[in-house]
Amino acid sequence: MKNGFFRGHGLGNDYVVMDPKELSFKLTPKTIKAICDRNWGLGSDGILALVPSRKADFGLRIFNPDGSEAEKSGNGLRIFARYLHATGKTKKTHFTVETKGGLVTINLHIDRHRDAGAATVEMGQATFKPAALPCTLNVPELIQQPIDAAGRSLTFTGVSVGNPHCDVFKQAGESWSREELLTLGPSLENHNLFPKRTNVQLAVPTGPKEIFILIWERGAGETQASGSSSCAAACAAVRLGLVKSPVTVKMPGGTLNIDVAADFNLTMKGPVAEVARGTLSPSFVRGLR
Repeated sequence: MKNGFFRGHGLGNDYVVMDPKELSFKLTPKTIKAICDRNWGLGSDGILALVPSRKADFGLRIFNPDGSEAEKSGNGLRIFARYLHATGKTKKTHFTVETKGGLVTINLHIDRHRDAGAATVEMGQATFKPAALPCTLNVPELIQQPIDAAGRSLTFTGVSVGNPHCDVFKQAGESWSREELLTLGPSLENHNLFPKRTNVQLAVPTGPKEIFILIWERGAGETQASGSSSCAAACAAVRLGLVKSPVTVKMPGGTLNIDVAADFNLTMKGPVAEVARGTLSPSFVRGLR
């Protein structure tokens, strides 16, 4: 379908999926921003682009709404997997996808309507090493390191799950407010410790195997849910001894289940929904040029 799109969401974290071969324009920062604009375009937390891969069954490029490129997205991978199955790109329910953040394996769970209503994604191995994010601190691992942001002295744990994350925890029984997220999120994202910026999670343990997080995504801002953020926060919580695996991660948009192995290999399971399929209008496309 010329200039067609597939729209889906994972717990309210929404993406538009496109095949660049079917577009009459190129996906550039300018066109990505225009499409993702919630007032003047389709509106989206990002664009998922199907690309060739020599290493996996499919290749995926992930673009943030500010036009920058992300290495990996857990919710994006589930949406992309549903797109592949729903549009007939594959009949398989088990396949591999290459991202900039590494190779992942996906298992689709087909419901009674023959829709891929959920997916399990093997997200790869997490690391706390500064070079992986990157972070400029000269320490072996980014475990409970001091950081000043928005006039506050905090401690953070840095995790890479193929993309960078900064996790700040409060003690059990405390809570984070949305106002704190809107203040600390952009300050931490753009902190000079993170030369390529970072995703941010404000987290608190809420049970022996459960945490709650608020999410600020690099290049996107506040989001209702995030798969890679859930993986990073769960991994950090296990590493700090706050919870045990498997971890239930609760977010404003819903819940994901994250299995954290002893070597910090991560497996994520959660729902995915299709919202719409359509075509960009000729007049909108002309405006992109």
